[in-house]
Amino acid sequence: MNRVNASVLISTLIFATVIDPAAHAYLVDTTIPQAGGCPMPELWNLSLADPLNRQWSTSLPSSPATLVTSALSGSGAQLTEIEQAFSDSFGAWFGVAGTTFNAASYPGLLAPLSRVTSASACTDDQENNIDGLNTVCFNQSSAAFTSGVLAFTRVITANAPGVTVGSAGPAVFAGQILDADTLFRNDGQAIFATPAGLATPQGQGAYDLESLLTHELGHWFALDHSGVWRSIMFPFAPPPGQFLGARPTVQAPDGPLADDDRTGIRSLYPDPNDALHVGAIRGRVLPANPFALALTPSPSPGASVTGIFGAQVVAVDADSGAVIAATLAGWSCNPSAPPVQFDGSFDIERLPVGHSYLLYAEPLTGLATPGDFSGALDDLCSTATPACTVPSVDTNFDPGFLPEP
Repeated sequence: MNRVNASVLISTLIFATVIDPAAHAYLVDTTIPQAGGCPMPELWNLSLADPLNRQWSTSLPSSPATLVTSALSGSGAQLTEIEQAFSDSFGAWFGVAGTTFNAASYPGLLAPLSRVTSASACTDDQENNIDGLNTVCFNQSSAAFTSGVLAFTRVITANAPGVTVGSAGPAVFAGQILDADTLFRNDGQAIFATPAGLATPQGQGAYDLESLLTHELGHWFALDHSGVWRSIMFPFAPPPGQFLGARPTVQAPDGPLADDDRTGIRSLYPDPNDALHVGAIRGRVLPANPFALALTPSPSPGASVTGIFGAQVVAVDADSGAVIAATLAGWSCNPSAPPVQFDGSFDIERLPVGHSYLLYAEPLTGLATPGDFSGALDDLCSTATPACTVPSVDTNFDPGFLPEP
């Protein structure tokens, strides 16, 4: 990078170039090892020849009609149209340059999804039929969905080496993903459409299947939600009849993604041969008055909260104004002395070099709120040894101070 400018929108950001190397990078889902210690990022084991055994259930509910296509319902052409939407959604993530999780490294990712007709493949509400397969389903019981939820993804990880589930495993490391399933609502409260189906009269008012599935697949790869509006990982879907980003093309398969999404997947699966995305910005978010944290309850015996937890830190390209990446600040963990320390640390990695960046921090007070990130944040302490308690998000974060002109 040429330089880094800290453009502070509030009076709480203190920028540093070096922090504990164990600090957490980006916002990814984590698993705490059974033996205790620091949270481990959830990852697929890329030593496998083909890391994803992908399939989808062809059991499509006909009443009510959940999925709209341009092809005749029940025809082979309909299945082909759906599979193309699936292929494009996966291809968006596999097409990101600078990662090892792509079709160039693993040609098997380009193989078509297998079709599963078993009624039991997607009817597991209680997580008691985990099979180790990775499935996209449209016939999940509506009892699994809360109001307003269009689709959800369930990811099963190992908390220790040697764990197996169904046909997957044994795991090589704690945090290894063993099973990922995406389930779409089918109770008539939402209708989904392929890109071609969206253009039909029946598709009016339908949600774009590709946008939703691309988002859910981000969870497959262990990315959590993003507070960046344009990001495919923003926690809210585009309105019916609309889609995010650009439709994928052969030249730009990752068109639906935002730079924030691309930086996230590079951070999880960095290509060691990539010399274009090796920039990093690290630091801590602290209150203007550090003594303000003194009244925050201790997260663990003998520890204290020494930085702002849950502030969004955003890196903006100084020349184009584009948001390149964002992360939630708040914690670091030293493997030799767990549990996590809530010190306001942040680590934005895999940034394009040769650019200048403006950096700012903001509280989660917009459309995306702390509740949209609670899963990833709460997991920092769940089953942790020694035990800890996650502090309140944005504690002592005062957005009332703006920079001088």
